[in-house]
Amino acid sequence: MTSPSLDTGGAPGTGARHRARTTAPAAPPSSPAASTAPKRPGRDRYLDLLRSIALVRVIVYHIFGWAWLTVIFPSMGVMFALAGSLMARSLARPAWGVIRGRIRRLLPPMWAFSAFVLPVIFYFGWKPVKEEGIWWFVKLAWYVVPVGAPPYPWHSGDASGLLEDTWAVQAAGPLWYIRAYLWFVIASPLLLWAFRRVPWATLFAPLALTAVVGSGLFKIPGETGNAITDFATYGSCWVLGFAHQEGMFEKLPRYVFVSVSSLIMAFGLWWASWHLGPDGWDLNDIPLAQATWSFGFCVILLAYSPSWQRLPGKLAHFDGLITLSNNRAVTIYLWHNLLIMATIPVIDLLWRIPGLWPTYSVYLERAYPVLMLIAVFPLIGLMIMAVGWLEDVAAKRRPRLWPNGATRREAAADGAGPGRTRSHRA
Repeated sequence: MTSPSLDTGGAPGTGARHRARTTAPAAPPSSPAASTAPKRPGRDRYLDLLRSIALVRVIVYHIFGWAWLTVIFPSMGVMFALAGSLMARSLARPAWGVIRGRIRRLLPPMWAFSAFVLPVIFYFGWKPVKEEGIWWFVKLAWYVVPVGAPPYPWHSGDASGLLEDTWAVQAAGPLWYIRAYLWFVIASPLLLWAFRRVPWATLFAPLALTAVVGSGLFKIPGETGNAITDFATYGSCWVLGFAHQEGMFEKLPRYVFVSVSSLIMAFGLWWASWHLGPDGWDLNDIPLAQATWSFGFCVILLAYSPSWQRLPGKLAHFDGLITLSNNRAVTIYLWHNLLIMATIPVIDLLWRIPGLWPTYSVYLERAYPVLMLIAVFPLIGLMIMAVGWLEDVAAKRRPRLWPNGATRREAAADGAGPGRTRSHRA
């Protein structure tokens, strides 16, 4: 979910959700937006950098499970804020065409993921009709258009088999984000309309809703409650993207935004300290803390946004990887959990090497998460080449096997003009 900038990070907190849990309409000359909105030609490489960091942080979090990562860098809030900015930018065009285009870019990669996961789940003996009745066939539609929570078994296969028996739960973890992204896309024309008329109320309304549904004051059961909580938790981050695109951060001095956001973040940490979950300071388990901390964090990131057209200094060495991750954000986000689990049988082959077992088995076990981190990126690269081209097809572009912008940079070096990254969500 450009990300779904995922526009693509992790934050499910309950149930099956895993531990990780663009161009604004032209304003009339007399409107505030017309006088303050900055011009942002081409791709903003600062935003692309943030999205790449968010994706890497999600992968690291899902491997190591470090709760403090949700505080150091709230990836999901960042990704929703970036997606909101790109959505506001795109809404300079007719709203229905923008929504249709966003959905079109999202669904083919989702279908490829579903086409792999569903047959494997059935192969391992899932009998949903017996467990849930005929209603299951309606739920199956969420694997095609993910406006709801796709069904899956809590246990699939054998715990001692090639993959642990909770693999289906882990594989389905990223789907909550796809659902939330789709909800935000559909709601964006209305949200942007409201933001332009009552900006501050629209910006803070999701935080108020989170205080109701995410703090226990009002409980909505089941996946409906999870979906509404997700929408509320990250709604202010999405609207922050509107504020960034519309130039709101230029209306007041930066110290005002930083001071207010710091107070909001301090409240989030205070609330978290009194509502620690089973994983301690994991903000994915504490919706109100997640909402306020992510909101304040994104305010600071966007208030100081340099709006780079090119990556500066040593960051330029990572231009290709950043371009690749942004062009394949949906693929990376959808498949990374499954690929993390796929590293397990690969790493276990080390135990078959003569002399390693039992002499070095203790060291291998201690290094297991690090080995998973090393092994997962080649697998992600293979998956990008295998199915990533579907993102190009969905965007009505020529399919590319490895879209890291190398050809464009070479053309720029030869004097053919500046290269610009074109994300699947731009």
